[in-house]
Amino acid sequence: MHKDIRLHGIMREQTEYFVMVAGNDAYQRYFFNIVQEEDQLRIFSPGNEMIISPEGISCQGNGGNFCEYMFGVDQPSADMSKPEIINRLVMYGARSEDDGAVRFSDRTSVTDTYDNIFFEGNAVCNYFFFVHSSLLSRKLKSQQEELVKRLGKSIKRSEAIGEERDDILVSELFPLLNDDSSQLFVVKLINRHHREYRDLFRSFYFKNKKISDEDFSRLVTLAATYKIDRYQQERIRIDTMYRSPTNKRIVDEYRNILLACNARGEISNLDNARLTRLKTLSVRNKIPGALFYTLDEMLKKGRQLKNFQERDYVAATREVLEGIFFREIDIESRIDRADMLKLIQAKKKAMENRDHSFDQLMLDASKECDEKIRDGADASLLDGFSYVITYLDRYDSVSNLINQLAFMENVKINEEMLRGLLEHKAAFDNLHADSFHELFIRELFTDAYLGAFGRRKVKNLMEGLTSIEARRSSIEELYLKLTEIDQEERIAIVLLEHVRDRIRNFYSKFTTKADQEALRREVTEELKTKKLVSTDIPDHLFNEAIVTIKKEAMYLQTLLPQIIAERNIGLREDFLENSGLDRFYVEELEREYYEKNGLNIEELYQIRKGLS
Repeated sequence: MHKDIRLHGIMREQTEYFVMVAGNDAYQRYFFNIVQEEDQLRIFSPGNEMIISPEGISCQGNGGNFCEYMFGVDQPSADMSKPEIINRLVMYGARSEDDGAVRFSDRTSVTDTYDNIFFEGNAVCNYFFFVHSSLLSRKLKSQQEELVKRLGKSIKRSEAIGEERDDILVSELFPLLNDDSSQLFVVKLINRHHREYRDLFRSFYFKNKKISDEDFSRLVTLAATYKIDRYQQERIRIDTMYRSPTNKRIVDEYRNILLACNARGEISNLDNARLTRLKTLSVRNKIPGALFYTLDEMLKKGRQLKNFQERDYVAATREVLEGIFFREIDIESRIDRADMLKLIQAKKKAMENRDHSFDQLMLDASKECDEKIRDGADASLLDGFSYVITYLDRYDSVSNLINQLAFMENVKINEEMLRGLLEHKAAFDNLHADSFHELFIRELFTDAYLGAFGRRKVKNLMEGLTSIEARRSSIEELYLKLTEIDQEERIAIVLLEHVRDRIRNFYSKFTTKADQEALRREVTEELKTKKLVSTDIPDHLFNEAIVTIKKEAMYLQTLLPQIIAERNIGLREDFLENSGLDRFYVEELEREYYEKNGLNIEELYQIRKGLS
């Protein structure tokens, strides 16, 4: 049975290290020495050396480094296509060839700074290792190849790395050496500042999936104190948000669909519908769009195999940007209203289809604009491009706000946001009459996932903005109306949850007036005690909660079993259209029903999309 020795220390306050040496005779060998005048720790074995210094780490001999992949970082396609591969492994002296093969050399010496280690690898925790074994070949490149064959698969799949379970990691790797006299050397480096920032952000985000202004201020202060650059802050936040269990389930399902599409070389109608549904669901669940960007990049390969209609809007974008900005003689001419509206409509289509070619064209145009000014063109050229960027930023701002209002629960809107929205509406309607409604509202009201409260909020928003423009109302009145709907939605959500819980545990029957009145008193008392409400519950909200639960019970006990048995798609759609229940809510009931009864979830997707 192997034994292990561990050393622990800190370099320059920011970098914490743990040195682990495992072997059957680990206690009987010298493996480190400290150079006090240079503040260095040297770890060694015959043929191998690793030096931890205040500036960074240097290694020679065999081995490499590994860490858990952070979400959103570049990954080799071979790793991306295998969900079970969760860790990055770099072997010294190894390089990947164009044919996908890995070549090894004897040039394995490496020196790296801490900044680069936490930039290229994981922002919080990275591991380094080397091995001493008499069974390894004499040449370093042969040793590296042998170590990859013995340890590589386990390293790239081990959950112990991300969890920082060093005891489990060592117990997984050491037996794979198949040499009782060998020693395994593992060094873990932790960026203490990044870890503190990650843990603080995680505590805020995991609490309610949003960051309050007060919490954000604390994050900004911490980042400024430790001088954490914006890129590291962003990748830490994105990785943390991905690891929220709800987020991870949706994003992983999205990724798996894309991987299956790439394997087949096409995207079927069913696949596309599921991808769209997941993106809509991500909005409702407050999942940041940034989590989908890297995954969407994989979709480009599949799109190139088919003649998609999106090419029309890409061509229109290229025509406006290149034709007006760069190809016409009068290069300083401004884009007119029709051109601007065409660009906005192209951006809208690109976002709906998860196509990043529009963004790439904008980036190329920006670079060319900068180059022309650098080479002597009039600086006013930048004014035309700024006009485009301003309108596209307006589109992003309005689209995000209205989608949040329509699909998210308890979205807080203030008077300043409404004033901004009124200004945006005037700007869009200035391009073409009623452009605001066409761009943001018309299709929204045809979305099957738009719930009752979302519909009310958007409807009241549009009516309020129109009344304000006509000077029949004010920003303050619109704000009060939306706040009233928001409060009613919040009460309805907690009420439904608590009434359902009470019925499940205490009231097997709740059909009589007396039963319902007793139920109402108990729930009201409970909500007041928990400070979830401060006044009595309105009659219509309580009655709606009772009706919703009755419809839920009827669907789960009667209709859904019949729909599954008969694959009766029409019956399901009839219930969704006439019950008045939120489609998201019904789909969650269906998912729980399938999981509870051990049914194949793929059959549910087929029924939802009307496939036999």
